[in-house]
Amino acid sequence: MSGILMMSMLGACGNDNNNGNQAKGSAAPEPKASAAATQTAGDTGTVDTSKPVTLKMIFVGPKPVDYDSVFGEINKKLKEKINATLDSEFLDWSDWAQKYPLKLAANEDFDLIYSANWAGYNDQALKGGFLELTEDMLKKYTPQTLASMPEVSWGQAKVQGKLYMVPQNRGESVEKLILYREDLRKKYNLPEINSPEAYANYLKTIAEKEKGVTPFTAETGDWKFHNLDRVLLLQQNEWNMLSFDLPIAFKMDDPAGKIFNVYETPEFKDLVNYYKDLSDHNAWSKSALNSKLDHQQEFREGKTASITHNLGTLGSLITDMREKKTPYELALADVTPDKKKSVAISTQNGFSIHATSSNPERALMAIDLLQNDKELHDLMMYGIAGVHYNAVGDNKYTNAEKNANYTGFSNWGFNSPLNRDNATFPEEANALTAKWESGVYHYPLETFVFDNSSVKTEVANVGNVMLRYGIPLEYGMVKDVDKGLAELQKQAKAAGLDKIIAEVQRQIDEFLAANPAQ
Repeated sequence: MSGILMMSMLGACGNDNNNGNQAKGSAAPEPKASAAATQTAGDTGTVDTSKPVTLKMIFVGPKPVDYDSVFGEINKKLKEKINATLDSEFLDWSDWAQKYPLKLAANEDFDLIYSANWAGYNDQALKGGFLELTEDMLKKYTPQTLASMPEVSWGQAKVQGKLYMVPQNRGESVEKLILYREDLRKKYNLPEINSPEAYANYLKTIAEKEKGVTPFTAETGDWKFHNLDRVLLLQQNEWNMLSFDLPIAFKMDDPAGKIFNVYETPEFKDLVNYYKDLSDHNAWSKSALNSKLDHQQEFREGKTASITHNLGTLGSLITDMREKKTPYELALADVTPDKKKSVAISTQNGFSIHATSSNPERALMAIDLLQNDKELHDLMMYGIAGVHYNAVGDNKYTNAEKNANYTGFSNWGFNSPLNRDNATFPEEANALTAKWESGVYHYPLETFVFDNSSVKTEVANVGNVMLRYGIPLEYGMVKDVDKGLAELQKQAKAAGLDKIIAEVQRQIDEFLAANPAQ
């Protein structure tokens, strides 16, 4: 998931303001202030807020232990500014992937929901789950966001030319790393973990010699490709995917944007054999397919020797563990150190309005404040000053005693230039950030959005195949890999994967023709 280590998308786009960032082919709302837009979000001006409202908001991730105290403060401020309060529901990581689409399909009564490309944003928008956000609505109800958001970010958030999300306003690295127990590597005199082979050696050694410690614990959730795939398949081969819900990819540096079936590549075959070898050597639990374990908590407690996630999340975990005097020595491993690094597009995190919200205007005003009002933004992102965090100037912080009681859920939808950076973030993580920021790779299809409306049935069918036949291979649970892979390839084709690839390619060809390389 997303962490809170951010690389400024404004910088990544080569511009630090709204000029020149328009994604070609994606007309974005013009961020010039109209008479209505010159008001601040707290100045209700032309907006009638005389009626008090309660906004139901849905996050993904666990409910923070100190939810009541923090959101109590947030609600005091929202009540003062827009006469609204928030009532939040949290979908835990162990089953959010099942519950999230059901919330929208069942048309439950709520106003705001966390949305993201990795959480099916495009698909849910096309299904009618989210309210379309027009330019007039943004001018009237989110003036601060409209003024500060780069045009390219709005363009990236459009689906079929329409906007259904207020995206994050600060970019982030999404490259995956491995966090591991350095003390165990040293204990067994193992070489530096800087390649897939070195990592496999580490996992096998821990499995053999360190009883009571699981070498690797995967992140729970309905993932059709897991985090190790993103390291060992995508980053290793410099591929990218339009969606982790489909086994299709393209080479980042391919100017033609040719899509291919991941399952039919020699690279995927090599990877599932790699996983089979690890599984046979007990690199992860035999119940990994059905695990509900919190992989970060397992690592905190020393029950697992390694996990994967993005740099921000792992860096924050290291910071917290070191501050709490962990007995373990921790280290980060980039096993694809010389490969191209990319930055997340704006839809990596955001918030959408439920299509049937009773209070869409007030919901948008709340988003505007939570993303741009310094006091409210600090509360939403970091909790209560002196309790959960300690402010260091205007843009940094350190963890306070109860930091762990307010973390782990998708407040990242409100990422903005107001984000504070952790003053005690690990130096090794800062070094990686600096290295990656200096060489972010922008590829031709970075802003392409796939419209799956003509192949919805096939997408659903292929997704079911991935879960039934692909995931067991991903965890090395299939005895005969060659036979299992052949069956996966057969079933994916039968489910309509070729039709999907043809439609994706058609749309990509049109996109590249309309947006020639500069």
